Amino acid sequence: MSVDQAKIDDTVHWLVAARSFAGPREVLDELCERLVAAGCRLHRVAVFLRTLHPNVMGRRYQWRSDGEDAIDILEPPLSFVDTDEFRASPILALRQSGEPIRRRLIDPDCPNDFAILQNLRDDGVTDYLLQPLHFTNGELQSISWNSAAPDGFSPAELAAFEAVRQPLARAVEIYALRLTAVTLLDTYVGHGAGEQILTGRIERGDLQEIEAVILSADLEDSTGFSNSHDGGAVVARLNAFFDLLVPAIQAQGGEVLKFIGDGALAIFPLEADQDTRSRCAAALAAARATTAAAVATDCTPPLRCRITLHLGPVLYGNVGAAGRLDFTAVGPAVNLASRLDGVAKATGRAIVASDSFAATIGDGFEPLGEFALQGYAGTQPVFAPAA
Repeated sequence: MSVDQAKIDDTVHWLVAARSFAGPREVLDELCERLVAAGCRLHRVAVFLRTLHPNVMGRRYQWRSDGEDAIDILEPPLSFVDTDEFRASPILALRQSGEPIRRRLIDPDCPNDFAILQNLRDDGVTDYLLQPLHFTNGELQSISWNSAAPDGFSPAELAAFEAVRQPLARAVEIYALRLTAVTLLDTYVGHGAGEQILTGRIERGDLQEIEAVILSADLEDSTGFSNSHDGGAVVARLNAFFDLLVPAIQAQGGEVLKFIGDGALAIFPLEADQDTRSRCAAALAAARATTAAAVATDCTPPLRCRITLHLGPVLYGNVGAAGRLDFTAVGPAVNLASRLDGVAKATGRAIVASDSFAATIGDGFEPLGEFALQGYAGTQPVFAPAA
């Protein structure tokens, strides 16, 4: 098979000299199209990246010559590492040896030592090559090349894959570093705060005042439960509660800023083009979904929580010590939302709201009375969804 070496050289130069890449899908798609134009007979190409993620083992980007969507993405769950399928995969073997793995499936004596090989044969693959992508920090990722040509890969094609391997590894590493940073920021500080940090808002005291709906949530009787159960049971109960609360908030466009022991603080920022009432309705929907789902769980004793809602200005940004910052929301409005928890506890209501929040919703709320809140002069009117 003839391979145009000049086009391979151009491809290597493109990988090395590019100042920016649109994204991993676009890079892999263009790389494969360039190699095909140079004479490489490709059927499938896949890049697999291990990631730091609480739920996902890694991310696979796959190009297919016969696919309508040239690139598809697969994210196997973290539990996949404990399966027989993964233990019998060439990716694990490559990570252990660091050496390329090639299987010419058209050879009668080709070993059938990996579970994936039969699937490749069924797909018409005749030659399979798995190469390591070495990162500068010592990590090892991988790329696989598949051919459906009757005679498999030629020496010239193999040389072309070797030529682009390391330049591609540099581009993939840059993306992987950003992916890890985004994932960790999303996981530990929330998506919105993470985006702010990545854009450079990292100076202490860098705060902006925004209007937001504030949601403060607290799990009931967690102290009593902690005193009578071991640590594993306590953590499992907290996780069960947060598994209900966080998705409900995110589904309505809110952002969880922090977990505070057995509680959480979230905001629903008001963008310039958003209606205030709709944002309050979204926060109320999240609160109702959480309280309803909590009592329906099979936890013993049943999960019960209190959620408070308030609307007001908050200071959103960096607060903390010089070497340890927290990207969060602070201010009197946040404090008031927190103080309302005492009213919810005293009245036995699962959801309570401030005057500003209830007035914005407009209907469906009933007054609970006037209450003295710590740190506030006089009394504050408090409301709850009508029974």
